[in-house]
Amino acid sequence: MKKVKRKKKNKDKMPTVNKITSKEGLQDAFGIRELVFVVEQEVDAAEEYDEFEDSSVHFLAKLDGAPVGTARWRFTANGVKMERFAVLKEARGQGVGQALVAAVLADIELHPDAKGKKRYLHAQIHAMPLYAKFGFQAVGDQFEECDILHYKMELS
Repeated sequence: MKKVKRKKKNKDKMPTVNKITSKEGLQDAFGIRELVFVVEQEVDAAEEYDEFEDSSVHFLAKLDGAPVGTARWRFTANGVKMERFAVLKEARGQGVGQALVAAVLADIELHPDAKGKKRYLHAQIHAMPLYAKFGFQAVGDQFEECDILHYKMELS
């Protein structure tokens, strides 16, 4: 995975987000998740990678051609779950998270089996404002997942 070097945040560069269709892309996504969740947030690797990797639709965000963010979505008994949103520390504040949420929502909209199904996610507390920009609202009580505080959020 190519490292992104940033001297200052460049708001003129727009991230690109694409659906992952190759093993290389998936490896880039797993590398980002490893750095963000396992290294930075100290999530147990056994909990980070799960039985839903093959049945999920994965995305990769790039800045200047370098992989910097990832996310996935999948069908559940409760609707459509958006998850594993991760952006490398050096790429934060540059619209990568927003681009990922927008791309995932757009892809879900195109899927015929998603029609009429609830879109939801488990948001880390610090990320809630990002999801709120897209119309997600907190439902229920705060909870811990992998020793990190979350709220379930649903698209209103």
